[in-house]
Amino acid sequence: MLLYDSTLWLLLLALLLDAVVGDPDWLWRRVPHPVVWIGKVITAFDRLFNKTDCSPATRKLGGVLTLCALVLGAVLLGTGLHALADLLPYGNGLIVVVAAVFLAQNSLYRHVASVRDGLQQRGLEGGRQAVAMIVGRDPKQLDEAGVSRAAIESCAENYSDGVVAPLVWFALLGLPGLIAYKAVNTADSMIGHKNEIYQDFGWASARFDDLVNLPASRLAGLLIAFGAPLAGGSPGKSLACIFHDARKHRSPNAGWPEAAMAGALGLALAGPRVYPGYTVNDPYLNADGRKVATGLDVKRALRVLFGAFGLQALLVLGAALSSSLA
Repeated sequence: MLLYDSTLWLLLLALLLDAVVGDPDWLWRRVPHPVVWIGKVITAFDRLFNKTDCSPATRKLGGVLTLCALVLGAVLLGTGLHALADLLPYGNGLIVVVAAVFLAQNSLYRHVASVRDGLQQRGLEGGRQAVAMIVGRDPKQLDEAGVSRAAIESCAENYSDGVVAPLVWFALLGLPGLIAYKAVNTADSMIGHKNEIYQDFGWASARFDDLVNLPASRLAGLLIAFGAPLAGGSPGKSLACIFHDARKHRSPNAGWPEAAMAGALGLALAGPRVYPGYTVNDPYLNADGRKVATGLDVKRALRVLFGAFGLQALLVLGAALSSSLA
């Protein structure tokens, strides 16, 4: 049962607002984005609990406490915002605006499109500069095919954790669920690394992020699969790729949307990748597909993404209508 009767209708409005307005640069140049504030809190806990002279067990405990504090604080903030909205005239508008801030449809599309445009207008160097904004791998090591594949893989994975997961948690728990999810996901991106510094302190955040992203990653894979026809792809082939290859990915979640995109575009994605200081030798998803991607494939991936956006809006609309009629 949904926590708030109007949640799904507010979600639909938030999706529309994000699609039309997105993240206005003029605003976030003057006021820090809420995710920036979440990052500052995580950095403070990092300095407090993740000291090099502490034992691994102590740092792991500090990471657990950090995660608990982040989730509790986010839930309290979300609950407070809902309470404030109840007191204000047209307070639901506040909920819609806050929800839209934490959705990333517009920004994801624009960032991936900038890679497409960079390759088209300024060649390889333009593509490298644009893709460096959305991936962690070393752009200097990437040729045009590598830049294109990196953009497509980032498009698929970030669709899951930047759009579908916030959507799911808002639908289930309103602003408390949405803000708590963003806090966990931000913690994973900052401290959930398997290196000497964070393998203990970031352990809890990484594992919990895997858990909360599990339902969204499956849904994202399905939405991408059914958006495949917009790029000349087959939903059946995309679903088959999910079934056969999603589990090959090192992430329990990223394999679903990436395998779906690989099948939708007929490309081999993932596989060996070069990051600053190390190389990942992962198996390919859709290994029989083309391994040489181009800027045209980035354009096709954006069409699939657009289709997934439309399908998720229809899904939310259908659920809202069903809830209203029940």
